[in-house]
Amino acid sequence: MNKVGVVLSGCGHQDGSEIHEAVFTLLALSKADAEVIIMAPDMDQFHVINHLNGQEEISESRNILVESARIARGKIVDVASVSGHQLDALIFPGGTGMAKNIIDYSMAGINCTVISDVQRLVVEILEADKPLGAICIAPVMVAKILEYLGRSGTVTGGFNVEINNDIKEMGINTKEIGAKEIVVDQENKIVTTPAYVEAKSMNEAFIGIEKLVIKVLEMV
Repeated sequence: MNKVGVVLSGCGHQDGSEIHEAVFTLLALSKADAEVIIMAPDMDQFHVINHLNGQEEISESRNILVESARIARGKIVDVASVSGHQLDALIFPGGTGMAKNIIDYSMAGINCTVISDVQRLVVEILEADKPLGAICIAPVMVAKILEYLGRSGTVTGGFNVEINNDIKEMGINTKEIGAKEIVVDQENKIVTTPAYVEAKSMNEAFIGIEKLVIKVLEMV
């Protein structure tokens, strides 16, 4: 049975993981009978957004691991406790938490940095030639780590001009695709899909994510 890590960044698309993308990833892995290790960083998230009105809750703080446990039904570990040799593959759902909590792309743009435990894990996966999946905004993180490693590669930012331009500024190629499609970087064993960067429905997002999961497992 393939063991796949799934890294979450909170709970809710405006300040954490995109819940649909996270659940679709876990559902596709379950359908494929994969063993899943769900993980998240044990640290406070960048900020808290009221998802009913879109306003920031200035006086409130939440822990990323605790919030992600909602999606994982409590079966979750600190990403710091996981190493690449424990996994056959690694997948990142998207959501604004990816761009604020895992990587500070929303604030720093192309000068962003990836939190150390996540960067370590991704580097371990890539250097072990194990497959990596990135959904929605997560390909920006992958591009940043490829830049750090001095590697070339190809990912997708959907049809979003700003995202694609930023990825290219990092020295990584992009391919414009819709939500139902995937981009496969065979050399690096990286699979990406835009999900809610482009998806107009849950079904569109699920189709692309399931294709990504299937391809990632094929590459193990």
